[in-house]
Amino acid sequence: MPVVRRTVSTRTAPGPVFAYLADFANATEWDSGTVSCHRVSGDGGPGTVYRNVSRFMGRTVSLDYTVEVRDEPTFVVVGRSATTVGRDTIVVRPTDGGGSQVDYVADFAFSGVIRWITPLLVPALERLGNETARTLAESLDRLGDAAPA
Repeated sequence: MPVVRRTVSTRTAPGPVFAYLADFANATEWDSGTVSCHRVSGDGGPGTVYRNVSRFMGRTVSLDYTVEVRDEPTFVVVGRSATTVGRDTIVVRPTDGGGSQVDYVADFAFSGVIRWITPLLVPALERLGNETARTLAESLDRLGDAAPA
């Protein structure tokens, strides 16, 4: 089961960072692979479902993500499709100077034919993790820049 882990620092305070990331529809702004993401049910808390469409290795993939945990500082969503289960765990912590550190862990499990080629997917998942860490940091810094002074 491949796991992608990244830590991102931002000058933006933890409260706005958590609120932004816990509204998973914002993944279109910070997750480099996400093409679209919208809430299909719920109020944003546990049990809320988001439909996420992403591009990965030239293919379009649709997963329905269900919020499992939304208890600051931790946000967990689990995405499912016919061949993939992805569990994203995000933890937002304060840093000295008023900023935040975001620990992001994405666990993947594949079934069907894809399960046999999982080792071949690891380099692409790592590249996706690197790109997402970059876009996440940029989005969070912009969020802080847009906050009222």
